[in-house]
Amino acid sequence: MRPDRRRLVEILYLAGCPNHEGVRALVERLARELELEPEIRMVSVPDVAAATRLRFLGSPTVHVDGRDVERGAEDRSDFVLSCRLYRTEHGLAGRPDERWVRAALSSGGP
Repeated sequence: MRPDRRRLVEILYLAGCPNHEGVRALVERLARELELEPEIRMVSVPDVAAATRLRFLGSPTVHVDGRDVERGAEDRSDFVLSCRLYRTEHGLAGRPDERWVRAALSSGGP
């Protein structure tokens, strides 16, 4: 990443799924720790067409500069209107692993 370029973080979410605000707090905390000032956009996903267009794998989905923070997510095509579960080393979670988000903010990819 060029030093003059701000990261774009999109937190895609579905109304009714509870974890997107916690993910926003996580992104904000990590950005402060990394001394970054990303542009954070909260993106509501209203329908299946939007889910497909946005590569929405469930709520919340976190994209940094257009890429999902979960390794391997770019190979998936199961775009759905549902809450998302992440497989982490600690088991299933309703938000991405903190290390994935940190890595994406630091380097621009999972």
